[in-house]
Amino acid sequence: MSSSVQRKRIRKDPAARRAEIVDAAAAVALTEGLECVTLRRVAEDLAVRPGLISHYFPSAEGLVAEAFGSAATGELDRLLPARPPEDAPSRHLARFLARTSGEEYDVISRLWINARHLSRYRPVLRDRVALQESAWRGRLETLVRDGVDTGEFVTDDPVAATVQILVVLDGLGAHANTATPERPAAVLRMPITTAERELGLPPGTLDRTTG
Repeated sequence: MSSSVQRKRIRKDPAARRAEIVDAAAAVALTEGLECVTLRRVAEDLAVRPGLISHYFPSAEGLVAEAFGSAATGELDRLLPARPPEDAPSRHLARFLARTSGEEYDVISRLWINARHLSRYRPVLRDRVALQESAWRGRLETLVRDGVDTGEFVTDDPVAATVQILVVLDGLGAHANTATPERPAAVLRMPITTAERELGLPPGTLDRTTG
């Protein structure tokens, strides 16, 4: 008498499956660009049928926007997490600015360049870019206001100070796709210089990232 054991197929929870799809798409976006995020490509990476991907994302546009949003949110949480109550605002800001240089930061800068370019033609992505820009401004503005409240920062306009810091960071990040010669130290330090000037801090305050 012969018998066979049928392999039981495990069905993933819909929320877990969707998160898995978005994570895979975000990985493609970061390494190869948003243009490479397609339903078929993500299905291949996850070894599933394309129909499964389209069940959660009927169009590639939605998946591209989610991929960018996931990657950008993850980077924001890594670079500028919510400030612990015991951490001084100036120290928290110094750590953030110290993280915004080098190849790892260039990767996310390339993604932002990519997303802003494509968003000209893709309304769903354009809305997500605007949402992520608002999240970045909100997170940094909260930190600036915390510093004003504790007396560490001095500014009459926290919003303007926040935007100026982000504009400088964006300007340097715009060169992530170009093989530029070694930049002068003063140029690389521009985000720190801008933050210290706009927040009424003595020069060198934001160079201290330890402690």
